[in-house]
Amino acid sequence: MLDLRIQQHFIDSADLHYQVAEGLAKPVEAAVQAVLACVTGGGKVLTGGQGPSAALAQYLASLLVGGFERERPGLAAMALSSDALTATSWPDGQALARQVRALGHTGDVLVLISADGSEPVLIEAVQAAHEREMVVLGVTGQHGGALARQLRETDVHVCVPHERVARIREVQHLVLHCLCDGIDTQLLGEQESL
Repeated sequence: MLDLRIQQHFIDSADLHYQVAEGLAKPVEAAVQAVLACVTGGGKVLTGGQGPSAALAQYLASLLVGGFERERPGLAAMALSSDALTATSWPDGQALARQVRALGHTGDVLVLISADGSEPVLIEAVQAAHEREMVVLGVTGQHGGALARQLRETDVHVCVPHERVARIREVQHLVLHCLCDGIDTQLLGEQESL
């Protein structure tokens, strides 16, 4: 019985990946162009999230700095801290926003990852990025929540249209891989085999 439940997870995940592939291709392409313009223009990518989304943000920063599937020079990227020490240093919910104000500059990109876009700390970070004239890339699920409503025309929203958090995070993980592959393809040319 448990094996059928496990199989169903794989089937549900594969179905969602297939369903959203066409709809997410354009926003992910726009995200590639935004990050590419940033790093080739001398800017940096700041990434952030809360809880499991913070782990995805760290993963993205690691891929940008260390490389994805091919050898290339590191790209300027860093994950903003959302750990307990940082969060309690600023009890007003400004942990990420303060870091954006301290580290972000015009031309930089802020990538925020969230399952539903409802975290107030992320909304504050978007506002801080806009103050710095940074582009914001929101990678969300469901409908994007308040985070999506804060985005401007010059920002990019990649939204996984699903309600189940586990499925959203699975697709977000693939989105990050597509983003990195797109950047590498633009910088290094086509790779012979995927």
